This record gives sequence, C-alpha cells and structure tokens, in this order.
Amino acid sequence: MLERRVQLGLGAGLTPMIRNLLIANGVIFLLQMFDSQRVLISYFGLHADKVFGQFRFWQLITYAFLHGNFFHIFFNMFALWMFGTEVERNMGSRRFLKFYVLTAVGAGFLQILAHIGSSVPVIGASGAVYGVLVAFAVFFPERVITLLLFFVLPVQIKAKYLVMFFVGVSLLAGIQSEIFGIADQVAHLAHLGGALVAFLYLRGDLWIGKLVREISWRRQLRQIQQDNKKHAEEREIRDKVDKILDRINEVGYDKISREDKNFLKKASDRLSKE
Repeated sequence: MLERRVQLGLGAGLTPMIRNLLIANGVIFLLQMFDSQRVLISYFGLHADKVFGQFRFWQLITYAFLHGNFFHIFFNMFALWMFGTEVERNMGSRRFLKFYVLTAVGAGFLQILAHIGSSVPVIGASGAVYGVLVAFAVFFPERVITLLLFFVLPVQIKAKYLVMFFVGVSLLAGIQSEIFGIADQVAHLAHLGGALVAFLYLRGDLWIGKLVREISWRRQLRQIQQDNKKHAEEREIRDKVDKILDRINEVGYDKISREDKNFLKKASDRLSKE
C-alpha cells in the first residue's frame, strides 16, 4: 500500500481561510512595526489581569494575531500554511475558522488560568497552530512528513509522531517553567491548551457523529419495523377480504354475517386511504 508523503516546500496551494489568516497576521505585524508605544499589545495582547479584571474578553482572540518578532510570526505562519491547508480542505472553510478561533481561545484561557493576576502579555498564534497540528495528526495520522533537519538532512516521520513530539516538548518545557521556574519567554501552556482543545473538539465531533449515526440507524430500524408491521397487517386484511369475497361468490352478499359485512366496510375505508 502506497503512503502519501508531504514535503515541506512551496508545493501546497493556499485555501481561502488560510490565505485570509496569513494576510490578517501579516498586516497586523506590519502595524506592530510602527507601534513604538506597544499600544496594540497593551489593548489586544492577552493580559491575565485584564481579561477578567477589566472584562477585556476580546483579548482571548486578538492576542493570536499579534507576534513578537519576524521569526515568531514566520514559523507560526509557515506551520499554519503547511498543515492548515489540508485541515481546512478536510473541514471546510467555515468550520475551520470556528475551530481555529476556538483553539486560540482555549489556549489563551488555559494560559491565564495558570497566571491569574499576571500583567505579562501573551501574544502569538502558537496555541491555535498547535491545534491545527493536532487536527492534521487526527485526520492524517499515518501521513509521512519529510523534514530537513538543520535544513540539510532529510528526515521522514509520521504526522502522529511529529505532533506527539511537539506536544511532548511543550509539556516538558511547561513543567520546567511552571514548576522549576526555568523561564524561556514562551507560553508553553498556551501550546498545550490549543492542542488539548483541538483534541477534545475533534474527538467530540467523532463521538457526536457516531451518536448521530447510531440514532439515525435506530430511527430507520424502527421505521422499517413499523413498515413491516403495517404491511403484515395489510396482507392479513387482504387475505381475510379475499376469503369473505369467496364466501359472497358462493352464497351471496345477503347470506354473509353482519360481522363480515362490517369488516368489509372498514377494510375498504382503510385500504382506500392508503
């Protein structure tokens, strides 16, 4: 059986929502370059002490469109393009946007829960991008990805293992940062939050889809059973009608019982309605 491979490079075409997200992030990053007072980060970055303290709930979304430097936005957008295009094709553009926003909010929410009262802003699409990576691994777990290690050595790895590696690195780094206080200026909890929300959302979709199919199958089964019962009753009525008609041919209508006459009338009314 042939396995499909994906190689990081300028090969995959842009899907509509990925294109819009790349443009939006790029434009906002250009605005940040002229924002020497960091006004954008102040109002739209994720501040744990302001989201609930000042009811700035929009920051749970807007922070994901801000970035600290060129390499920050470059690697986020590169990963979004590489893995998000196929995820969007699989989901559809509208559902993908909903999923992207949900993972960004989930990533930010976990981050601020762990740092309630902190005034240090969190920015970047990494949490949502981790959600996209998880979605890719769920949809295409056996897909083989070709990476260039140190930009020279080609390494092939299945999508599910690649994503497990990224999540594992964030988990270890998060433990170092949160428990041992080894800070590296990276919101690892946001990465984990985005990955967790994506996994729960997609698994929930699979479970709900299975439940809907089960309910639909049971409904169809009940309908089939009802139809079979109805057809059986109709056959029984027709058989009895045939017997009564045979009796009429033998002795005449006036000689059959009142019960048979009533049955013929009810059977005629029922069969004519159907």
